[in-house]
Amino acid sequence: MAQSTVRDFAEQTGVPLDRLMIQLREAGLSCEDPDAEFAESDKTALLDHIRSTHGRKEEADEEGPSQITLKRRSHSQLRMPSGGGAERRSARGSRAATGRTVNVEVRKKRTYVKRSVVEAEAAEQDAQVLERALQRDLKAAEESRRQEAEAETERQRQEAAEAAAREAEAAAAAEAGASRAESAAEASAPEEPEAEAEQTVADIEAEQQKAESEAARKKEIEDEKERKRLEAEAKREREAEERAARKAARGKGKARKKAEAGGRQGRRRGAAGAASSALQQEFEKPTAPVVRDVQVPETITVGELAQRMSVKAADLIKEMMKQGVMATINQAIDQDTAVLLVEEMGHRPHIVREDDLEEAVLGQAAEPVGEEVSRSPVVTIMGHVDHGKTTLLDFIRRAKVASGEAGGITQHIGAYRVNTDRGDLTFLDTPGHEAFTAMRARGAQVTDVVILVVAADDGVMPQTEEAVKHARAAGVPIVVAVNKIDREDADPDRVKNELAAREVIPEEWGGDTQFISCSALTGQGVEELLEAVALQAELLELKAVRECPASGIVVESSLDRGRGPVATILVQNGVLQQGDMIISGTEYGRVRALLDERGERVKSAGPSTPVVVLGLSGLPEAGDEVLVVEDERKARELADHRREKSRDKRLQAQKAARMDELFSQMQDQEVKTVNLVIKGDVQGSVEALTQSLTNLSNEEVRITPVATGVGAINESDVNLALASEALLIGFNVRADAKARRLAQENEVELHYYSIIYDAIDQLRSAISGMLEPETQEQIIGTAEVRDVFRSSQLGQIAGCLVVDGVVRRRNPIRVLRDNVVVFEGDLESLRRFKDDVNEVQSGTECGIGVRNYNDVRVGDQIECYERVTIERSL
Repeated sequence: MAQSTVRDFAEQTGVPLDRLMIQLREAGLSCEDPDAEFAESDKTALLDHIRSTHGRKEEADEEGPSQITLKRRSHSQLRMPSGGGAERRSARGSRAATGRTVNVEVRKKRTYVKRSVVEAEAAEQDAQVLERALQRDLKAAEESRRQEAEAETERQRQEAAEAAAREAEAAAAAEAGASRAESAAEASAPEEPEAEAEQTVADIEAEQQKAESEAARKKEIEDEKERKRLEAEAKREREAEERAARKAARGKGKARKKAEAGGRQGRRRGAAGAASSALQQEFEKPTAPVVRDVQVPETITVGELAQRMSVKAADLIKEMMKQGVMATINQAIDQDTAVLLVEEMGHRPHIVREDDLEEAVLGQAAEPVGEEVSRSPVVTIMGHVDHGKTTLLDFIRRAKVASGEAGGITQHIGAYRVNTDRGDLTFLDTPGHEAFTAMRARGAQVTDVVILVVAADDGVMPQTEEAVKHARAAGVPIVVAVNKIDREDADPDRVKNELAAREVIPEEWGGDTQFISCSALTGQGVEELLEAVALQAELLELKAVRECPASGIVVESSLDRGRGPVATILVQNGVLQQGDMIISGTEYGRVRALLDERGERVKSAGPSTPVVVLGLSGLPEAGDEVLVVEDERKARELADHRREKSRDKRLQAQKAARMDELFSQMQDQEVKTVNLVIKGDVQGSVEALTQSLTNLSNEEVRITPVATGVGAINESDVNLALASEALLIGFNVRADAKARRLAQENEVELHYYSIIYDAIDQLRSAISGMLEPETQEQIIGTAEVRDVFRSSQLGQIAGCLVVDGVVRRRNPIRVLRDNVVVFEGDLESLRRFKDDVNEVQSGTECGIGVRNYNDVRVGDQIECYERVTIERSL
């Protein structure tokens, strides 16, 4: 490769000569003459120096910003004419104040950059260009040396082949000479023809060897020509690449100079353009489509499916339209449709079951494995309102529970642990009102023994029957507590008879149910009741696994202002400890604190122990299962998965409800709707109140809960009630100051309730006022036609006898013939003898003229009736 000078190298790379000389001096190369030879060793040394110092920035001598921006404002005034063309022409010669003045503000902004920053960037860019040029030259030199070595090796091989050929020719010539000498010696022999034949064979062999050597030489010559041709092509390609590189370097040098002249912004644009062009040159188009593995759950939205396939949602919707499916980007589609779409788009679908994640997270907790130990029984107290359930439990645990409940009744489930002489007992006190049917059902699902409290003076009531049904459905034994036996009108035998009629047979009558007579006020029979419960628990042989991940049931949840979401949990297996990661329904969290029924902190809770848990992310639903998991990330994923699944179900239910509502409105346009926004203190009370109020709907009035929640009433609830024209109901909660002010400004009524059946009764009365009144017809009298007379003035007159009730002149009538209505109208006249009368009593004869009807016959009956309007109620 021809050697170049420093000046030539600077021109090829586009780097200024003075800057290249500075780089050489910094690299330790003594090169003062620009026309001196630039050897490869010098290039290697310069490349090493640039690599060691590339990217390093000298620290600034003084601190300060690298650029500064100045803003200037200038103000001026322009006088504009205000009149039309004629006015302007008339006022053209005068300077009267007929125009208007416009204030003009001109803003200018200029940015100044430090020269050191610009120079540093230019030096950095030149270093990069120089580094690439050095790498290219060194690589070309190395390639040239390699080719020269290969050419030298090939030349030596050819020389060796030629020498071997010459030696072979010399040997062949010597052999031929020997053969000729031998032939001459034997020329005098009589067998001359044979000698000539041998000489001819030797000549043929020599000619063959000569031909072979000639062919080998020609082949070597052709190989040499082919090698030279390939070398020439490679050289031309290298020269073309060098020319392109020099052209690119000159272009970059021009861009750099233009950037220096234009400032820092121009330099950045030039660098970005160079980088963009480099990226465009290096981009390679994929040779084959990318096939992805797509996870397809049971339900997935169109947008999420498009994201998993890395395609545009519009393209996926077009494909769905081709398949005959119409859907929006946020609409959920089923698994089969999603799999078909993934296959049509050229990807591989992988079906994912919804329960895979739950099985992975909850596999061990679903069936606890370990040594079983005895546990305390969970006892649920059920019964009708005001039959003494809470008072009985109050006597047992020596605490006034009912005093803290509004109206003397329990509004939500209470869980308490009681220490007795027969061991520990866990009591669940469920409400007795009909609104809490679902809550009583949850109590029956987690309990071991049910104490059915029935008042001896009241007997079996509707909620008592519901409690029996729930206990039977859950397969839980019942112990009947006949309460209030201290009253004078107490009749325990009546309770036994009424329960026996409902297949609850006492033991003394041959059944399997214990009946204990007691009094919650005096304590009579309470010890016998506890003994009966302990005996029933011993028969059940209750067991639980203690050495396993804790699991339980949410009894109740509420929102505390200072502590956040709190949940009452009944532990069923394992030991729940502070710091455990738990998941319940769509909520998860780490247990921050555990509180017992007295509000005292505890470190752990074993089986059959109710405890209040702090630390959940939200309010779980009452009745949700609580499980302790090890992996927080998987718990969060499972909770998010459940929440998304619940949201999809809710959206589908809302869509179906909207369709049903649309059809019902198409059928009957007179249906009235009452919207409700309900806020309560605990989740169970809100659920029970919502269900009870929804059940008040009928064919004419529909009650729709717009929103429900736990906690105080805030501004968002008031705005929602205002927008949806809904009634705002607060159950054991109040509105804050901002919400009250907003409600007063917009005249939104706030309805506060502490007793659930008060809310139900008031709403029932309000709905009754919305019902259309009912009109009924009442028959007040019947007259039988005995004869028919003709009158020139009145027409046909029927002589009648009133056989029942009274016939009044102003009431409508019907004419019946063989008990079939043949005419319906009004009376024309009613006479008693010759006098007109207003009414005729039973057993009296009279003359009746029927208006617009002249076909009254003997034997017909004339029925007199009146219309009565009756107000409807639920």
